Amino acid sequence: MTSTPDPAPPAGNLDPAIAARLKRGADGLVPAIAQQYDTGEVLMLGWMDDEALHRTLTTGRCTYWSRSRQEYWVKGDTSGHVQHVKSVALDCDADTVLVKVDQTGAACHTGDRTCFDADVLLLDQ
Repeated sequence: MTSTPDPAPPAGNLDPAIAARLKRGADGLVPAIAQQYDTGEVLMLGWMDDEALHRTLTTGRCTYWSRSRQEYWVKGDTSGHVQHVKSVALDCDADTVLVKVDQTGAACHTGDRTCFDADVLLLDQ
């Protein structure tokens, strides 16, 4: 008996033209990079499914899918460190989302400005 992989999640409320272009992982998710819109600073990486992307596009606030909690979360709802969406783009392969935001406060759950502040592996020498 062979098992078949789980199908991608339904598009839900996401515009069907956008949903048709997305290349999701086996778990139905795409990585979403949050970047400060005016400085280019890379803030964090989160995960979105179709519904999280739809909410992000329509509310002006970043919504992600928590893989550990298995639920949606809107950045800043509990911390106050809100991400106001300025633009959303797909990369050339349609397998990664870039969300340019205006970040209020820390982007990282550790309290750092970005998730990439604490563990720098190489600096320009």
